[in-house]
Amino acid sequence: MQTFFKAMAFQLKTERLDLSMWEESDAAWISKLVGERGGDMPTLESARSDIIEMRKKAVEYGISLLTIRRREEGDFIGYCGLINGRSTLEEPEIAYELFRSAHGKGYATEAASAVMEAAIATGRHRLWSTVGAWNNASLRVLDKIGFERHHSTWEKQGEIVWNVRDL
Repeated sequence: MQTFFKAMAFQLKTERLDLSMWEESDAAWISKLVGERGGDMPTLESARSDIIEMRKKAVEYGISLLTIRRREEGDFIGYCGLINGRSTLEEPEIAYELFRSAHGKGYATEAASAVMEAAIATGRHRLWSTVGAWNNASLRVLDKIGFERHHSTWEKQGEIVWNVRDL
């Protein structure tokens, strides 16, 4: 981990949500969530391996994706957190994904706001997010939490919109 940034908090609470570090038992949930994208659903063993690797990197880098669970129901609805992604450790990306059944209820905005506060607490000064131009819901979340469109790049899946937020 870079010594000039504090590690982000790996347990966050909002009014309706609990965000926390991944457990191996979350493998089934992440497999189903990835399957909702329309591609191949990862095997439980593959998802478990990814979780173990993510936990190692969280310790090393001081940032991670966190699971999102609704506080009252206790159910897994997605993830949100900070990643290197297409950006850097100094200016990481905020990323989130929720089950379709959890869309439209403000959960992504609530979780992303908490993660943004956690990023500020690490001493970082800027966050990025890269989103497919087709993903209007994610672009609306970013707009609500103060991100601005910066530029676009093109990849095989189409236009990628780079969004930035000074903290």
